[in-house]
Amino acid sequence: MEPREAFASAGELTRGLGDTGYLADASLATVAWLALRLQRPLLLEGEPGTGKTALAEALAETLDLPLIRLQCYEGIDATQALYDWDFPRQILHLRAVEAVASDQARDVAEVEDQLFDQRFLLARPVLRALQESPAVLLVDEIDRADDEFEAFLLEVLSTWQVTIPELGTVTAATPPVVILTSNRTRELHDALKRRCLYHWIDHPGLARELEIVRSRAPHVSESLAEQVVSAVQVLRQDHDLIKPPGVAETLDWARALHELGAPSLDLETASATLGVAVKYREDSERVRAALDRILTS
Repeated sequence: MEPREAFASAGELTRGLGDTGYLADASLATVAWLALRLQRPLLLEGEPGTGKTALAEALAETLDLPLIRLQCYEGIDATQALYDWDFPRQILHLRAVEAVASDQARDVAEVEDQLFDQRFLLARPVLRALQESPAVLLVDEIDRADDEFEAFLLEVLSTWQVTIPELGTVTAATPPVVILTSNRTRELHDALKRRCLYHWIDHPGLARELEIVRSRAPHVSESLAEQVVSAVQVLRQDHDLIKPPGVAETLDWARALHELGAPSLDLETASATLGVAVKYREDSERVRAALDRILTS
């Protein structure tokens, strides 16, 4: 079954994602379902730790498809995304040909054809997604790449094919499910946004975050989960932090306190374990100075 036909409705997709432990609200589930039905890429923007990457992982799991991840970074180019040639193996092959046929006349063109055979091709994430589709292709942190890479990616997403000069054109039999994430460190071009469906993911509210903790860390006591989620909600809303804790930090904090056997989140345990949730020295100093108020809010 093609991914576009896997779920009859957005509600059915919500339940499918929920079975993997990912709790999507109605708007996110709807846009994700539409991305599947329309075979369009889905661009997710939001603060780090809001569940953008986790959605791609949950989709791959609930669709029972391989997840192929392309992690973007400054300076990434088409070669890192598409393919490369296995030069060491090519050289070994060339030496083997020379050793076996040293006394025979060889056609140069024939040797060249052998060197650029499929067996020497190193498929990178985008090419793999086209070759192995149906698959889920996660293009993570696209905002870290430059304009040139964005233009390359737009071309691939528009045609679902790439051309390898030595081998020809590779076209996806079924378009992969494509999830792009951005932390919005820079604005993406309108052309790429027009190609995608779009959704901004906020940090969850208290009730939904508590539901996530119950789902992903069921061994943590109800009272401890409530205290951790309440504290994290206050941290996000009341403090000008360099990096507010995301859902991943909430889960880590709850699990860490459980491992310590802490019955509750008191001043001592909060101070001792603050580094699980807060990752900058300036943030730690600011939060520690206000822990009393945070824990009683």
